[in-house]
Amino acid sequence: MNAVTTLESAAGNVFEFFEPVAESGVHGFFALLGNQPIVFLLLALAIGYPLGRVSLAGISLGSTAGTLLAGVALSIVAKLAFDLTYSIPGIVSSLFLLLFMYALGLRVGPQFFAGLRSGGLAIVAISVIVWGLNWIICLGGAKLLGLEPGFAAGMISGSYTITAVMGAAQSAVQSGAFQPPTGVSVDQIGANMAAGYAISYILSSVLTILLIRYLPKLSGHDPVADAKVAEQVFSGGATHALPGSPSALTLGFSPYDLRAYRVEHDAIAGQHIEDFFRKYPRAPILRIIRDGQVLDIQSNPEIRKGDIVTVRANVHELIFEEGERIGLEVDDALAREIPIEVSDIRIGSHEIAGKTLDELGRSIIGYGVQLVAMFRAGHEVPVGPNTDVRFGDVVRLSGPDRAIQHVAKAVGGKAILNSATTEVTYLALGMLVGYLVGIVSVTVAGIPFALGTSAGCMLAGIFVSYFRSRNPEFGGPVDEGARSFLQDIGLNLFVAVLAANVGPKIIASFQGTTVLWVALIGTTASLLPVVVAYVVGRKFFDLNSVFCAGACAGARNFTPGLNAISDESRSTVAAVPFPLAYALTTVLALIGGYVAMILS
Repeated sequence: MNAVTTLESAAGNVFEFFEPVAESGVHGFFALLGNQPIVFLLLALAIGYPLGRVSLAGISLGSTAGTLLAGVALSIVAKLAFDLTYSIPGIVSSLFLLLFMYALGLRVGPQFFAGLRSGGLAIVAISVIVWGLNWIICLGGAKLLGLEPGFAAGMISGSYTITAVMGAAQSAVQSGAFQPPTGVSVDQIGANMAAGYAISYILSSVLTILLIRYLPKLSGHDPVADAKVAEQVFSGGATHALPGSPSALTLGFSPYDLRAYRVEHDAIAGQHIEDFFRKYPRAPILRIIRDGQVLDIQSNPEIRKGDIVTVRANVHELIFEEGERIGLEVDDALAREIPIEVSDIRIGSHEIAGKTLDELGRSIIGYGVQLVAMFRAGHEVPVGPNTDVRFGDVVRLSGPDRAIQHVAKAVGGKAILNSATTEVTYLALGMLVGYLVGIVSVTVAGIPFALGTSAGCMLAGIFVSYFRSRNPEFGGPVDEGARSFLQDIGLNLFVAVLAANVGPKIIASFQGTTVLWVALIGTTASLLPVVVAYVVGRKFFDLNSVFCAGACAGARNFTPGLNAISDESRSTVAAVPFPLAYALTTVLALIGGYVAMILS
């Protein structure tokens, strides 16, 4: 009886919760969104993501712009139709923004510092030109036309297609570095940002793709022919991702494979595992099955006739050599079900330092693993049999987990394996340090300047990622899937909160000719800097046309532009200058958005 009463009570509570919706229909639904902010945020994401994937003539908004539009539409309808004003606490959006900024810093960290050293003056110049002109046009245009505070930062964010610039500008307001003028509320400034962003973003996305795609042709060059020339120039260099960077621990294609053989030859029978390895170090036996049981390799068992042994080696050697040495190849599931891992290991033993790769590979240290790549001070090192190993080097190995762990112990390091989780301790400490650095304020000419908590967290992510490229044990592992999720969900939830709070005020921002001026300034700030930077790159630095277009795409922080010129040139050579320009302008744009908000 008590259970029935409890069930009826629970059902009654649920009915009371949804009763307003049932009684008042659509009005009750929008009231529910106001009373339950989590429902609003989740609905904005649920609508925004598929909206962002809708493609017209090959152009789509993307999840962030889609979420922003969905959230703004919900809040505007609630205000206009039912006089409901939504309000979500600012700490919610701040937390999501900081997560996004830190995750973004992890992404650009290794390429940021590596690019500053080796990217070249031309790429840096193009980046500064694109960023500087964009900043001047947006801020100068807003001041010249007397637009209200917030529009300049919004136009920078939209024309640069970097939504996080709005977050940096918003932090200037929240920290007190910018004091709203009399009669202008903080919410109104946020609405101005969103309005400037929305118009500039859509126009910039479409037109910039077309511009970058056809820059070489417009300047009289054949992009396909120029790309082939550039490929010959840039064919050298590293071929593997740095430790700690995305895809670092992805196995990908490997010439090595697992094969199982039944021992038939007398020359093999009677040998111990280690004896076989010393004779054939390039084809280690990873498993022995005897009478259906897996033997312990670590005990160095003797190989007997009739055993099934699993060998991992180059496919060519497996097909043409190992079968002759061992016996008939067999299809044994137990023999071949050996998971292969990829791991980065830092050399932490001075006893190992100075030895060559050939010496280590032939010793028991190298048993069961293959060398994928080696890194020194954040740079990939060309490897050969006589390449020496130094203290602090990072080796990337593939092989069974047990073999990798054995190597890590022998070289005084820790095996860093791919993980689906984020290392929370370093994430929390990194964001804490970045936040504290961001709130430090310096007053110049009576104006308080601070880096801002969002930019501080991004720099923290950059430094953590940078140090991880030298020592993968520092702040890791952070799986790219986990990092990408933090970046994506952090930014889009921040945008959803922003949309809920400022949506109704966007209409008030578009009075008179404001919308036309915002469209003109935003479009000019998106296109003109790219044209100027491209001309400078071609005329003053004599850059290859496709390479220069790729640098401009990176300087515009615009991946769709890179895809466009890559398609047009039928080559990926445009991606060579992209990381440095992208990473540099990401930092500059965020700092610029913060300063633009102060100066507006």
